[in-house]
Amino acid sequence: MTGSDNTTPPVVLDEHRGMASQKETDARRHRSEVEADQAALRRSRAELEKFLFAAPAADWPDAAAPDARDPRLKHLIEDATADLNRLIGRIAGPGA
Repeated sequence: MTGSDNTTPPVVLDEHRGMASQKETDARRHRSEVEADQAALRRSRAELEKFLFAAPAADWPDAAAPDARDPRLKHLIEDATADLNRLIGRIAGPGA
């Protein structure tokens, strides 16, 4: 190549690949876009939760409210709350 010939259009490499290779490339590009979107959503969610849940909780179930939407976690939270209340009752004594 002699001189600076800027009139030649760039070569689009995807046109020179087979269809299977083009599909694989498109899938990789799509996957990395989806992964980037998911990472951005996780960061946004963490930022939002930091502000939404900054106020102190009124009681134990309120403290666990962000995770209470999942039935498995709700059950674990209820069990943990019951255990804490039982243990607090032992420490405080039967008359407290």
